[in-house]
Amino acid sequence: MIVCVCRRISDHQIRQAARDGAQTLECLQFELGVATQCGRCGECACAVLREAREEAASEAHAEACLQS
Repeated sequence: MIVCVCRRISDHQIRQAARDGAQTLECLQFELGVATQCGRCGECACAVLREAREEAASEAHAEACLQS
C-alpha cells in the first residue's frame, strides 16, 4: 500500500527501512522523504514503522528462544 502519496513510498519500503535500522519518523524522513511535503502520511508512516519494529522484536525473541 502507498503510505506517502507525495513521494510514492510504500509500507514495504518503510518496513525495509525498519529492518535496515530506522527507529523514528525522522529516520524515515531522512532516508525516504516520508512526511516531508504535505505531512499527511506522518501518522500512518509511524504506525507502519512501529508495527515493523514490533514484528522484528517478536522474531528476534522467537529466534532466541529456539537457540536456547
